[in-house]
Amino acid sequence: MASSRRDFLTYTSLGMVAAAMQAEAQVPAELPPGAPVAFGTSPAVGPEVSPATFTEAEKLMQLEMTPMDRTTAASNWRMQMAPLLERRTGPRKIALEATLAPATHWNPSLPGIVKAPQGGNHFIRSMDARAELPASDDAIAFAPVWQLSRWIESRKLTSTRLTEIYLHRLERFNAQLRCVITLTREHALAQAHQADAEIAAGRYRGPLHGIPWGAKDLLDTAGIPTTYGAEPYRNRVPETNSTVVERLNAADAVLVAKLSLGALALNDIWFGGQTMNPWLLEEGSSGSSAGPGAAVAAGLVGFAIGSETGGSIVSPSMRCGVTGLRPTFGRVPRTGAMTLCWSLDKLGPMARCVEDTALVLKAISGPDGRDLAGVPSELAFDAAADVKGLRVGYFPGWMKEAPATDVDRAALEAVKKLGMMPVEVSLPDWPYDSLYVILFAEAAAAFEELTLSHQIDELKMQVADAWPNCFRQARFL
Repeated sequence: MASSRRDFLTYTSLGMVAAAMQAEAQVPAELPPGAPVAFGTSPAVGPEVSPATFTEAEKLMQLEMTPMDRTTAASNWRMQMAPLLERRTGPRKIALEATLAPATHWNPSLPGIVKAPQGGNHFIRSMDARAELPASDDAIAFAPVWQLSRWIESRKLTSTRLTEIYLHRLERFNAQLRCVITLTREHALAQAHQADAEIAAGRYRGPLHGIPWGAKDLLDTAGIPTTYGAEPYRNRVPETNSTVVERLNAADAVLVAKLSLGALALNDIWFGGQTMNPWLLEEGSSGSSAGPGAAVAAGLVGFAIGSETGGSIVSPSMRCGVTGLRPTFGRVPRTGAMTLCWSLDKLGPMARCVEDTALVLKAISGPDGRDLAGVPSELAFDAAADVKGLRVGYFPGWMKEAPATDVDRAALEAVKKLGMMPVEVSLPDWPYDSLYVILFAEAAAAFEELTLSHQIDELKMQVADAWPNCFRQARFL
């Protein structure tokens, strides 16, 4: 038995060498004089490994080792590297709260570029055109938010009536669309009654006051389930609101539904089935903001909040024919929203026209002091301003090939007729697919416990390109 630290290190090293000599090569029997062992002195943990283990691992890691390299690696893996995995393999496993973010600050702004002033932070919405309130509830439901806001402001329409219209439509069409995870009927009507009371008392708070909306079900809502569309989280009920929900509550918007998303923000299949495109019920609404896309398109909400990591606002907006605004990274705080990828996640509005998305963006933008990626931003918008002379960038090559269609080309011609200036743009020839390394690694880290506990196996989608397989494979990145 070793009587000193030096004896312990010496005998430990010799013991490791003896074990390794039984493999395909040998390692040095002694260290140079005066050279203490720097690493590999922790107690052995984890499964036994051999040089053959590393031979197979090389295929995954794209690293070619020599026989001596493999033997050396196998000799002290369980004392040197395996103990570093104790946080997830034990015995000193540490539970990380879901709200924890990386310690590093990711800022995608290029060095040396100073943001030019944009003309202040002002917003002028469309004026009240004195439009008569339609007799049809359906016509009211499909009206843009700016028009609904003018009817509410002038008291031609109450928030309670508008909320009941949308609740009725949500209940009527959800069986076909499967776009609702949680209907918030009582909560919504309470908010609507409060909005009407404030407006009647002369306290009109702005264009979102009394407007019903839907939240993609990855935004935390206090006391209301937030499920991520995934089986393991079906009974998850947060205690606090996300920042975006807080800000829309402050604007007195009315939450009528938590809307579907593909499980853990991928595609359009969740634990309740597949969310469908209202205009073509044979196809899905795309994802992952599947519910917001379908609900806005079908006139079930005034607007919705979606999220995007790599296309999850843009894609369902295109599929369902709504306006999606994917803000610049850092503009909208993600505090209280499900994390998929810290370096790429964004939150943004989905509505039936451009002005509506701008109205919502104004309400939810700006740092909250909790999302480290949050940056100050301006929004200068005037609905009455002439569009003549505005520049519109487009990719000429893309316009000539699939998936561009005659509709896209017609839109470009319409831009010219309105007096705007089409400007050809291009992208540098960079390996953009390398961004998937960030996505897969960070997503696997965000849902590490779900993967290692095998709860990821509960998800409906278990095909090769769904999250369960991606998260498992990403352990090897």
